[in-house]
Amino acid sequence: MTDHVSAAALGASSSLSSARHYRPATTRLQTVLRWIRRNLFSSVPNTFLTILVVGALTWVLPPLFTWAVAQASWAGSSRAACTSDGACWTFIKVHLGFFAYGSYPVGDRWRVDLVGLLLILAGYPVLRAQTRHRGRWAILLFLVFPVVAGVLLAGGIFGLRYVDTSQWGGLMLDIVITFVNACASLPLGILLALGRRSKAPVLRLFATCYIEFWRGVPLLSVLFIATLMLPLFLPNGIAIDNLLRLMIAMMMFYSAYMAEVVRGGLQGVAKGQTEAAASLGMKPWQLQLTVVLPQAIRLAVPNITNTVVDLFKDTTLVTIIGLADVFGSVSRALNDTSWLGMATEGYVFTALVFFVCCGAMSGYGRHFERRIGSHHARR
Repeated sequence: MTDHVSAAALGASSSLSSARHYRPATTRLQTVLRWIRRNLFSSVPNTFLTILVVGALTWVLPPLFTWAVAQASWAGSSRAACTSDGACWTFIKVHLGFFAYGSYPVGDRWRVDLVGLLLILAGYPVLRAQTRHRGRWAILLFLVFPVVAGVLLAGGIFGLRYVDTSQWGGLMLDIVITFVNACASLPLGILLALGRRSKAPVLRLFATCYIEFWRGVPLLSVLFIATLMLPLFLPNGIAIDNLLRLMIAMMMFYSAYMAEVVRGGLQGVAKGQTEAAASLGMKPWQLQLTVVLPQAIRLAVPNITNTVVDLFKDTTLVTIIGLADVFGSVSRALNDTSWLGMATEGYVFTALVFFVCCGAMSGYGRHFERRIGSHHARR
């Protein structure tokens, strides 16, 4: 009798164990099927669009894979190595250093690598969710790092060879312009947004005129004025570096857009917040700095991210005024007679670089939004 009971208990335990073993897989399968049904086949129009997109991908991806991977040339160091009908990635491999650093001296490229490493080391604690003394890291990133980076990149002191900014180029130039302009245009945009909402008529008029003027002028014309016309108005013997003029012009241009982004965030802050802070006896500057601005910046994060992504993409316009970012470096490499016909590979590589960089910035922006949302949910 006892043996029968034990056998029955063992069988029941085995059945429960099997059920536990198969239940997670079944649950995962059901979750996937529900997601597909909800997102891809939830209605007749969605079903039609899903089938249309899958058909387009089926038509495009196989020949693209064949050209870019299966029949591509990867080895060698000259055009003669590209003997197949696919892409010639040898062109990218040979010029990869030029695309990354531009005409920066080869023997000094370690300085650019060091600046990139310092940017990562100083930026990671600021972007990380759990960081103690974040304010100190922010001061290090936005005040100390730019000075150190400028010394390393330009040189001329501490035994470092001077490298003129006309030799800067490639992806390095895109990152430098984006970082400097984003760090400078956001604080200026905050001041302009506060000025536009100010009760002082003169300050409000100045901020409004500044914002509307720069938002109404094409960026390309601003760059031409900064590089070609501005030197005509400078006194004899005074010259401003071409890259410096470019970054100042872009900073003034994008600060107007940042101002409107921040102003939208300021308008999203509940009026009761300011009333409660004022009732506690806070001074106007304390109210704005500790109550209003933190909430406004959180609300404006998606649009700030979008503006920074647009700024990064607009750095390609520097090629028109003689500087060579990654897009300009690719264009210059294509003019080499020994590499004629590599335009497709060059521009596909450029598109991938910008896609990866912009995707990384957008991805972190979404992560930051979710982090802020979860923080407010806990509160």
